[in-house]
Amino acid sequence: MAKKGKKYTEALAKFDSKQAYSVEEAVKLVKELSFEKFDATVEIAFRLNLDPRKAEQNLRGAFVLPNGTGKTKKVLVFAKGDKAKEAEAAGADYVGDAEYVEKIMKGWFDFDTVVATPDMMATIGKLGRVLGPRGLMPNPKTGTVTMDVTKAVADVKAGKVEYRVDKVGNIQLGLGKVSFSAEKLAENVNFTIDLISKLKPTTVKGTFVKNITISSTMGPGVKIAIAQ
Repeated sequence: MAKKGKKYTEALAKFDSKQAYSVEEAVKLVKELSFEKFDATVEIAFRLNLDPRKAEQNLRGAFVLPNGTGKTKKVLVFAKGDKAKEAEAAGADYVGDAEYVEKIMKGWFDFDTVVATPDMMATIGKLGRVLGPRGLMPNPKTGTVTMDVTKAVADVKAGKVEYRVDKVGNIQLGLGKVSFSAEKLAENVNFTIDLISKLKPTTVKGTFVKNITISSTMGPGVKIAIAQ
């Protein structure tokens, strides 16, 4: 395990890392313990009782946080004709088709989210090996393959986050900035916990959510008490 820096160690000494706190207490601690010189992202991590090798337990999806993420995302939309005009009107940063496939193949990645209409999937299919590993390939499960490009772009701009179970059954995602008020962060945390808790597959027996922690980008994790 990599050695932690002095500031991390000092932050860790300021609270009981083994104790589980209420959401409000945990948020307050994360804000107080953040030592980054930038406006750090507040992240939440769930340790779940899942086996991602089973299709029904390989959870993936997206949702819009009540108070956004604090980050303005650049959206690329693959669409033609009226749908392209619709995407532009919705505020997409880039809209096009084959020309953007070529740009990406040459190493262009000045975007955070990719949306595509279903008819464009054949055109962008060859980007799978480039966008896939970066988690950028459009997918119906996350609402990024859709005819409703207006809603897709609006959701991303409003603070949509995508979640996906990793290979050991965990979900981790950003849900705001340290500069957010404690109330706004707590609302985003509670909303996310409520949503993830409801995703329990019917094939999972026993406790679904084993552990929840929140932290700033480089700060220590603070455990959240799980309601039983």
